[in-house]
Amino acid sequence: MTIKTDTRHLYLQVIDRLKRDIKAGVYKEKEKLPSEFDLAKQLGVSRATLREALRILEEDNVITRRHGVGTFVNAKPLFTSGIEQLNSVSSMIKQAGMEPGTIFLSSSTQGPTEEDVRRFNFEVEEEVVVIERVRTANGEPVVYCVDKIPASVFPRAFTHEDNSIFHVLEQEENRRITHAVAQIEPVGYHDKISPILECEPETAMLVLKQMHFDDFDEPILYSVNYFKADMFSFHVLRKRV
Repeated sequence: MTIKTDTRHLYLQVIDRLKRDIKAGVYKEKEKLPSEFDLAKQLGVSRATLREALRILEEDNVITRRHGVGTFVNAKPLFTSGIEQLNSVSSMIKQAGMEPGTIFLSSSTQGPTEEDVRRFNFEVEEEVVVIERVRTANGEPVVYCVDKIPASVFPRAFTHEDNSIFHVLEQEENRRITHAVAQIEPVGYHDKISPILECEPETAMLVLKQMHFDDFDEPILYSVNYFKADMFSFHVLRKRV
């Protein structure tokens, strides 16, 4: 069946048609789409029109085009969150109906870097606790986490069995994280982290860097989280002012 003519540009019609077909299961997650020649013929459009539609679908993370291999349907993100909402990784996983878990990689107390001194308003003699973990959902690795906490506020009761640093800080140290300043950026394949998260070579990651503050507006936690981009989706609500 070809695209039905309407008043919109053809490439927009192609985008809607392919999205409907993917939603209906005509093309399944991680399945290869027909060749550009065959798909353009099926839809009754030129290959130039099809390529423009595929370009936009790739930008929207609906598909992935692999040079010399073909075009594949991306898996839908399992975890979604508004970036304006300050949720722990554990909460995001639970909200998706899955069981959060933790694989501890390392924990150490170090002298602060110049960036740490600036972030935490440290005195030179103060130290920082650095924790590296892999967060899992139903046993599958989904997030690589690096957390930095001033040694003076690090929960002494924290153990490798604890999933949420947020929870332990509040329960054991009476330090409730209320807000954070966040920066998010995409990254490609990472030699160390991508294999740990079992990422395919073409799978991108989203890096969320956050400085967390308590209700006294004191910085108490700096985190760098690497999310599998094919499993996590972040959005933001913007209001006109």
